[in-house]
Amino acid sequence: MKMLARSVLSMEILLVGFALLLAKDQTSQAGLYFGFAILLINILALASFRNKLGWILGWAVQISLILYGFYIFAMFFMGALFLALWITAIVVGRKGEAIKRAREGENSQ
Repeated sequence: MKMLARSVLSMEILLVGFALLLAKDQTSQAGLYFGFAILLINILALASFRNKLGWILGWAVQISLILYGFYIFAMFFMGALFLALWITAIVVGRKGEAIKRAREGENSQ
């Protein structure tokens, strides 16, 4: 689960980087600052993934990406897409971990 969630957050760093390139021409200074804040929160989420704070920051990034659509309209769609990927990573990751635990339980007997 962690590996899939980290992959989503890593790809979001690229997404926010490209969105900042759009923001420098299309929005105000507030839009740029908000984009840099999302980037910083994303990096902090990746760095603190060993504890619960990383997951909380990961959810904050997902919500922030959708809110960034008020500055860059395309981010409404991209934020929703990455939110779906984030939720899928959590669901698929939990199922994969359950299968892994079941296999380990079969091997120990």
